[in-house]
Amino acid sequence: MAEASRVFNSSLVPNFRPLQYTHSTKPHAATFRRHSINCSVSTTDTARVAATGPIPWGCDIDSLENASALQKWLSESGLPDQKMSIQRVDVGERGLVALKNVRKGEKLLFVPPSLVISAESEWSCPEAGEVLKRNSVPDWPLIATYLISEASLMKSSRWSNYISALPRQPYSLLYWTREELDRYLEASEIRERAIERITNVVGTYNDLRVRVFSKHPELFPEEVFNIETFKWSFGILFSRLVRLPSMDGKVALVPWADMLNHNCEVETFLDYDKASQGVVFTTDRAYQPGEQVFISYGKKSNGELLLSYGFVPKEGSNPSDSVELLLSLKKSDKCYKEKLEALKKHGLRASQCFPIQITGWPLELKAFAYLAVSPPSLSNQFDEMAAATSNKSTAKKDLSYPDIEEEAMQFILDSCETSISKYNKFLQASGSMDLDVTLPKQLNRRVFLKQLAVDLCTSERRILFRSQYILRRRLRDLRSGELRALKLFRGFGKLFK
Repeated sequence: MAEASRVFNSSLVPNFRPLQYTHSTKPHAATFRRHSINCSVSTTDTARVAATGPIPWGCDIDSLENASALQKWLSESGLPDQKMSIQRVDVGERGLVALKNVRKGEKLLFVPPSLVISAESEWSCPEAGEVLKRNSVPDWPLIATYLISEASLMKSSRWSNYISALPRQPYSLLYWTREELDRYLEASEIRERAIERITNVVGTYNDLRVRVFSKHPELFPEEVFNIETFKWSFGILFSRLVRLPSMDGKVALVPWADMLNHNCEVETFLDYDKASQGVVFTTDRAYQPGEQVFISYGKKSNGELLLSYGFVPKEGSNPSDSVELLLSLKKSDKCYKEKLEALKKHGLRASQCFPIQITGWPLELKAFAYLAVSPPSLSNQFDEMAAATSNKSTAKKDLSYPDIEEEAMQFILDSCETSISKYNKFLQASGSMDLDVTLPKQLNRRVFLKQLAVDLCTSERRILFRSQYILRRRLRDLRSGELRALKLFRGFGKLFK
């Protein structure tokens, strides 16, 4: 979307967009089984761990033992002395804490390219990497497969210390069951995004299984490369993969940097610094020794943060928070077919979601509302309205149809109130909860997930309440203006009696 032409810029993310960090995990018992494969390294070093059930690698997110081993390995592998260390923190359980005074505008991290995982990384099993590249596997699934391959080799992989510090199972929505999504996120449109993401991951795995894995079982045994391990690896990528603009947009996992937690008020991002020849970020504030150092995961809504990272910021603390409002054409509309055809022409459907912030909504939403309430007499404008509804279109977005302005506002208000009623129903059924969720391992899984859902629904409903207020006030102004115009018209009428 062009930022200059709307109230705010949509924060919707495409599938497999690189994100940066995961928040919390749940422990699992490890199950091990050996499996030998044919690679160019010795058979002793290629004994793989089969993931038959719970993922057997990784750790509890607050494991400082694994984090200390990671920090030691990074230092031995070329990571320069740092002004930060991995410690237990209040926000995120583990995080990077300043050891010395950090100035505003200072460059931190300096992770060299040799400690970055990308599509060009060297495989412990070169044959497996060559097969994937011969089949033109894109970067995302290639890195996901690479991560599983290296993880299954355990200590034989040079990345074993990094993988041992990764979470076994984050609380991102990728790991929620369908029953949990339906039960706790029925009111939120982020549920559909989660289902779509899970479907895409499963589809990606099935494609690789048919095209590559099944043809090379000696390199990709199913007991190692299966849907459970792919959900794990994609969960890691969704929560930790970053795009480095200075390296031509290369996507990569950056060990050490992905220990940084998110703060909604911070505006610092990772990138490759050609001068220092390492991945860095420039601080936008000063830090004292003992303070946790934060980074931004991008301007994402609370729903998007839950989707990829498994946490929800405190209500009202995220200036980029938004809620997706569903608008739908009415099938009883005499022009339903014509309007639907106009939408399809621009790649749209009869039901569309639009992001709403506390400060307003995108112009595409208003264009859809105009289309939804348009009478047959405006059929010549259906295409114009549909084009303005598409965020891919260069058509004028800021349409104005004064004759149907009131009906359009009422349509949006009705959709808003329908959505609010869903949130009210869930929140009333959930009951009041006041739980400390900073240590999720101590809580029953369902209670913790329910609390996340309550936090998300409360923040999204808050935005809808604000929109409801604005719409009602706008309608009141429109109707009072019409009333004044009617009184004035009647006054003129009396002059001619």
